[in-house]
Amino acid sequence: MPTTSDAAQVLAERLRALRKSHWPGISITQADLAKALSQRKPTSVQLISSWERTSHPSTPPEDRLNAIATFFCTRRSIENGRFRLISEENLIENEVETREELLKELFDLRQAAVSADRSGQPTVAGPASSLVGRGPWHFKSDDQIIIVCAELPEEMQNEMPFSARSDPDRSQMWRFADLDSLFELHGHIRAVNPDSEVQYRSAGRMRRDDSTAHLVLLGGVDWNKATMDTMRLTGVPIRQHSNDDDPQRGFFEVVDEKQSFAPTFEDRGTERVIVQDVGHFLRAPNPLNRAATVSVCNGMYGTGVFGSVRTLTDKVFRDRNADYLSGTFGGSDTFSLLFRVHIVNGVVVTPDWTARDTVLHTWVGGLM
Repeated sequence: MPTTSDAAQVLAERLRALRKSHWPGISITQADLAKALSQRKPTSVQLISSWERTSHPSTPPEDRLNAIATFFCTRRSIENGRFRLISEENLIENEVETREELLKELFDLRQAAVSADRSGQPTVAGPASSLVGRGPWHFKSDDQIIIVCAELPEEMQNEMPFSARSDPDRSQMWRFADLDSLFELHGHIRAVNPDSEVQYRSAGRMRRDDSTAHLVLLGGVDWNKATMDTMRLTGVPIRQHSNDDDPQRGFFEVVDEKQSFAPTFEDRGTERVIVQDVGHFLRAPNPLNRAATVSVCNGMYGTGVFGSVRTLTDKVFRDRNADYLSGTFGGSDTFSLLFRVHIVNGVVVTPDWTARDTVLHTWVGGLM
């Protein structure tokens, strides 16, 4: 049985050969190919490099291989010094045949790489479907993992039943915001990292050494100041704006592109309800300890926070969304994405990052 590196390396070498020598006497640069592929989905030179590198290559998702096959099936892709994707409905018969041959070859290679990845993990006990030791929430180093939540304002805590400090039924967790997200994510991270210590804190009660652990930050800048400081230190060009006078007017801003993304509300009878929130996921090296990581699961409201968490914990979507991260960001260790979070009949629907129009904005920082 091939190892992960063997199967993935064959695919990487084939992708490089396509770019360098598919057409006799013509070598396509990674920048040229990135320009063409970006017609369908933003593509960087670093991402293409991660697919082609011989040491630990990233395996492209199927939609990326589809675009690559479309590009190399016709020389019209490079006519007049332009680098573009010809619309598939405009391909002629021999180009369609070439594309189908390339697709079969690349998909077969990808399947071999994926199969080897799922069967060749000696550190994972149990079936290949096990959560243990895999996925974006698996941390290779043995640093502590600390989930940091916002803490509700004191006046809200005092309105809770059994809130008196002397009450024997008082729950310490009542002070946390985003309890649904904390409950979901804490259990998932514990399952994926069974030998790691996973703790949770409120942002106002972090300890001196907490900032150098693997940090997972839940919630936005209103109540979780750790999220605000982290976003500033990582350099992500995303800012979250709230409005105390009208909370429904909050939005995320992409500061260097002058774009903004806001939730959607609808009037239903006497109520105004949210039907679409905006979620934000950020992953970067911990700026205070680059051997560890920092992750942010955020939204304009708790619905967006929960949707951000569920993207990588929901059994139906977590592997698909993890493949999207690998295919979109490749070898980058610093990346961010804004995305839609739909709410149907009051229930948060897990975002599918591969679905059309779900992802609103992506950003790539440094490389691993």
